Amino acid sequence: MVNAIIFDLGDVFLNKDKEAKDKALAAIGVTWNEDLEKLEKKLETGKINEEQYLEGIQPFTNNATPEQIKEAWNAGIADFPLYRLEFLQKLTNTYRLFLLSNTDPIHIEKFEHDAGMSFYSDFYQCFEKVYFSHEIGVRKPDAEAFNYILNKHDIQAKRTLVVDDKKFNTDAAEALGFQVWNLQKGEEDVVDLFDKKILTLES
Repeated sequence: MVNAIIFDLGDVFLNKDKEAKDKALAAIGVTWNEDLEKLEKKLETGKINEEQYLEGIQPFTNNATPEQIKEAWNAGIADFPLYRLEFLQKLTNTYRLFLLSNTDPIHIEKFEHDAGMSFYSDFYQCFEKVYFSHEIGVRKPDAEAFNYILNKHDIQAKRTLVVDDKKFNTDAAEALGFQVWNLQKGEEDVVDLFDKKILTLES
């Protein structure tokens, strides 16, 4: 049976609003393209810092300031319902929990500011270890991201559940032997985990 769970953050615990982000970026003149996709990957894997990222986006804007770019970039960070934290806290007694998120320092700063120290501290404390892609230098769906956790902790893929809203991430994890749940945003909630998934998963 499953004895460890690797959770994603965005759209699993922390709600995101892609439409709001796209609208905010469009308002400063940004049309997302392949060059910006590559720039984001560098930020998410720690190859460049916040300042370099904002400077990299600037030529794609209508002369927006770094602060305006940062505000638009963070427009997609929404709320984190308390009931999800309370659910997670109950899981800590039964499972080894890990957080593995493709993210960047700009978004994490925004999340922590909005949530407040007490809330985000309680959240982080639920996990044996929190892994952000910009800190470990790799991101999902690359196998190295999942193997990073396997190599640092005494867990087995076949006894570990990966919960992620992106199908390409759960497909990659499944190919490595993990149990997976591709959570459908808007249709499912992470608090459905125990009833829908854990009880039916067998190693």
